[in-house]
Amino acid sequence: MEEKLQRVTLWLKKIYGNQPVPQYEVNARTVDILYELVECNEARDRDVSLLIEDMKQKATEYEAEANYLQGLLAESLGLSLSSLSSEGTSYLSVLVNSAMTLETKDTSLASFFSAINDMTSELYATESKNREMELELSNLRKKLTAAVMLEKQLEEDLKKTEELLEVEKAKADSRSQNLKFLKDKSEDLKIRIKAAEEQLAATGLDQSLTHESLVSLSEKLAGLQEEIVPLKKKLESYLDLTPNPSLAQVKIEEVKRELNALEAEFSKQIDMLTLEMPEPSKLQFS
Repeated sequence: MEEKLQRVTLWLKKIYGNQPVPQYEVNARTVDILYELVECNEARDRDVSLLIEDMKQKATEYEAEANYLQGLLAESLGLSLSSLSSEGTSYLSVLVNSAMTLETKDTSLASFFSAINDMTSELYATESKNREMELELSNLRKKLTAAVMLEKQLEEDLKKTEELLEVEKAKADSRSQNLKFLKDKSEDLKIRIKAAEEQLAATGLDQSLTHESLVSLSEKLAGLQEEIVPLKKKLESYLDLTPNPSLAQVKIEEVKRELNALEAEFSKQIDMLTLEMPEPSKLQFS
């Protein structure tokens, strides 16, 4: 820190010269900041000095070239700057300005041609690069347009999806309410059926007439009816037989007996249901 402070102090004295250096708080942070300023300032001074030296060198070269041209004009043509007309002076100024613009080492025709060729090459390269950049920019614009259109399409799809979700949510809520209603109704019906069965049981109703028993008997009746159907078809097939009438008659009689037995069983089940069913006036439901 001491070395930095010493260098900062010398720099401040150099900057302010004979004027007093303003007071400042000396700590590590301020010294570091001032030290960075010192380095930046000295680097800038070095760059400026190099630039000045380069300009001086170029000025010397241009002056030498001007003296050479002046001497050449004076020796070969007997001309001097004072003897040139205003038009000639103007042409000479244009020549000098052109040489400075083209940054030629001298004003010879070869130097001008070389500088013009270099600038033409740079111009062509710049134009080519500009065309490439324009093409790339055009492609980027197309991609951007496609991306914007895709974004709009996605926004529309998202909006439609949200609307559809709202509709489906409303339907789901409605179904949920209906399902809850059906569940509640089912529970209520179960309770009422159970209460009715208990009341019927209390009045001496046979358990065979309960809902479960009736459903079971209905299933049995349906099964008997299904068994009768193939027997009827079998009977019809035997009735269509012509050869061996006696054998066919025997088979027909067997099938008729089976059919009559099933019909008798079916009628018996129906009669049992009819006889066991109590009078409607004797049943009371609360």
